[in-house]
Amino acid sequence: MASFLSLFLISSLTLAAVLISVTGETLESDFLHHKKEKLTHFRVYWHDIVSGQDPTSVTIMNPPKNYTGATGFGLMRMIDNPLTLAPILSSKMVGRAQGFYAITSKEEIGLLMAMNFAIIDGKYNGSTITVLGRNSVFDKVREMPVIGGSGLFRFARGYVQARTHVFDLKTGNAVVEYNCYVLHY
Repeated sequence: MASFLSLFLISSLTLAAVLISVTGETLESDFLHHKKEKLTHFRVYWHDIVSGQDPTSVTIMNPPKNYTGATGFGLMRMIDNPLTLAPILSSKMVGRAQGFYAITSKEEIGLLMAMNFAIIDGKYNGSTITVLGRNSVFDKVREMPVIGGSGLFRFARGYVQARTHVFDLKTGNAVVEYNCYVLHY
């Protein structure tokens, strides 16, 4: 009786695994075969405001007290930065960059960026793209991967190129141009 139950249990689990595998593959392939992949390019300006009464970037972790390096290694900031169509903050806001960045290099100002570009205007309203990668902030152009998305950016992949437009050494505020190249269905 025990061997019958063991055989029944193994057979049931195997059948369930096959059904899940086949069903998942069919749903995904059906979805993808009916959609055409397209490339979308858009440019936004990312406003990192660390000073003043209403910052959009706040420190959530400082470097350890015993750290003496010049890069700020260990600093982490949480962001909810405006994304605008032009480099001035008063221009039309089309989204928010929400996430965090951290200084992850002891040798240079190198950041780990993890953020969602949450679009709040136009055709892509309610959609997001997710950017995760390394940002060497003093390089003229930095490239980071787009690793996913939601809404009209489901199955997104691609990259962004960041170029610093303005960086104010006194306040720490920055405006960065992001050119986004996103493949999606």
